[in-house]
Amino acid sequence: MKRRSLADCHNILDLRERARHCLPSPVFHMMDGGAESELTARRNSLAFDDIALAPRCLVDVSKVKTATRVLGQDLEWPLLCAPTGASRLFHPDGELAVARAAAKAGILYSLSTASTYSLEEVVAATSGPKMFQLYVHKNRDLTRSLIERSKRAGYAALCLTVDVPAMGNRERSLRAGFNMPPVWTLRTALSYARRPAWVLAQMRQGSITLANLVDPSDGGGPSQSTSLTDQIDAALTWKDVREIADLWGGPLALKGVMSAEDARRAADAGVSAVIVSNHGGRQLDGAAAAVEALPKIARAVGDRIEVILDGGVRRGVHVLKALALGAKACSIGRPYLYGLSAGGEAGVVKALSILRTELTLAMQLSGCADVESIGSNLIWRSV
Repeated sequence: MKRRSLADCHNILDLRERARHCLPSPVFHMMDGGAESELTARRNSLAFDDIALAPRCLVDVSKVKTATRVLGQDLEWPLLCAPTGASRLFHPDGELAVARAAAKAGILYSLSTASTYSLEEVVAATSGPKMFQLYVHKNRDLTRSLIERSKRAGYAALCLTVDVPAMGNRERSLRAGFNMPPVWTLRTALSYARRPAWVLAQMRQGSITLANLVDPSDGGGPSQSTSLTDQIDAALTWKDVREIADLWGGPLALKGVMSAEDARRAADAGVSAVIVSNHGGRQLDGAAAAVEALPKIARAVGDRIEVILDGGVRRGVHVLKALALGAKACSIGRPYLYGLSAGGEAGVVKALSILRTELTLAMQLSGCADVESIGSNLIWRSV
């Protein structure tokens, strides 16, 4: 089958198919897979299909305004690039390419603790608005150090991820033979050999490390904290959230909230936003889809804090539906990773352009001239 070019990619699933042909099988399935039977991972997108719209007509939509303000940042449209770890696995430019593409698109880029370029390198690569995503480590000195480094580097917001007290059981990755560093068997060696362009590009770039967790006092070698899974603190509580909010002193988003009660507690703890997310279906299989949890959470917090929807967005109309259900913006991970894998920075630009074009068209066809006019009356409810 002929590999699809970027120009031939007309939606996010087209980019996913191109990414599948560009990446070694273990790497693709690590990115694309979820936990266990992947029920939640699939449901994240499928749940949007159950939300019908009631478009309005005879509205002047000759000019559509998509601009909004999220976490204190002016964005050209209501989308964030979610934090994704080890992005260099998908293209040698990794996080740098995504950050530059997000800046071009006028949206917020979120850098993961587990990034393969350091938080300082990403700041140097682009002046666009950025948020740093934090995992709380057992080594709390390291956690405080990451917060202070983010402050000094000029990150506009902090994102605290709270849904990883333990790593989900990602069976597809195990079946595909993904490991870091790779464990070589005949099957995995063949799967990498089938993607020589990827192998050569990675060899030219050098070894992959979790750049934010490199210990400079150890000659630049990886610290013990590089084993991120072992270092994440499962004892994290609401008391820690309050302390981090005070230490950070700026816009703080709590990522991984799936219940209305937790959303209310987040507002009480001094956070600026909750990100409704089940970690892309990569943690608890059987959890509700993010968009299913969204309406109750939005009602629970009202205007106290912002609500951001993360999970399953594959179309611009999905963003429209999320806004109608109470989200201030949406956050995407896999869609831009498909683009990154398919064509580096140009591929991420393509993915973001597809979603923005689809959102603008969906707003026009729904009779919404600006994002403020997208409300619950847009959702079809049978009598």
